[in-house]
Amino acid sequence: MTKPASSSADLPSDARSGASSDRVKNNPAPGDRRPAPDADQADRKADSSRPEVVFLGTGTSVGVPAIGCDCPVCRSSDPKNKRTRCAIVFRLPDGDLLVDTPPDLRAQLLREDIGLIHAIMFTHEHADHLFGLDDVRLFPFRLHAPVPIYCQEQVDDRIRKSFDYAFSDREETHPGSKPRLELRRITHDPFEALGVPVTPIPMLHGPHFEVLGFRIGDFAYCTDTNGIPDASMELLRGLDTLVIGALRYKPHPTHFTVDQAIEVSRQLSPKRTLLTHIGHDLDHGPTNESLPPGIELAYDGLRVPLVGL
Repeated sequence: MTKPASSSADLPSDARSGASSDRVKNNPAPGDRRPAPDADQADRKADSSRPEVVFLGTGTSVGVPAIGCDCPVCRSSDPKNKRTRCAIVFRLPDGDLLVDTPPDLRAQLLREDIGLIHAIMFTHEHADHLFGLDDVRLFPFRLHAPVPIYCQEQVDDRIRKSFDYAFSDREETHPGSKPRLELRRITHDPFEALGVPVTPIPMLHGPHFEVLGFRIGDFAYCTDTNGIPDASMELLRGLDTLVIGALRYKPHPTHFTVDQAIEVSRQLSPKRTLLTHIGHDLDHGPTNESLPPGIELAYDGLRVPLVGL
């Protein structure tokens, strides 16, 4: 287990294995293909010749700048110190695969000129990763099909409670008036989304709370963690790019510090490590100058080639 000394060494006893599925609509089961878009959506399709990852947000749960804060980072004019809540998009040959739906999602997609999301994966159900889900309402209307959502059981439960109107039997008053979502439960087993294999990476976010990272090709996204079990570390070998949460330098009960994230990178030896879920303690320029070679802070709008597909 790679973790701070205060963390539990094991995953929760009720951690699940195996695969199951719970679909809201009676649509074809496979998540490996997306519905054919209208002709006017061609400009929004991911460039199949150059798969990449777009960092929509790289900030902590309150974002940077934090409301009411006068610290130097929150007052900074450096655009790389402006951090919205964490999310990424895999731009794949068969469409755009979103990881998490933070409250800033609408602004993030507009900023990056991403006009369509074809599927979503969730790391966990905390508000800063979930509560922008309503912003996907337009996409099922454009796709003529519900948006597939890949998530664990506890995330499924939270979505059904927090967005219960999306699952009501009431008819839509007009197209796009409520999200049309197709929930597909995942566990620790590999699955396929938009035609690519996805490997879930079980991790700890505090001593008793499980979250998932995801590996696609030679890219892994592991935000919001302070403990990675040994078995999960083995799933992270041979990476081109590791993205890992690093909140600040001071210890935190549920997030890796910068030094702890550096240690994980040292053990895994990826070609490149990008730190995310960054708080207002870290000034982008000075922090980057202090990091070891091959390790740097991610920032909103960063684009990274996706290799190893």
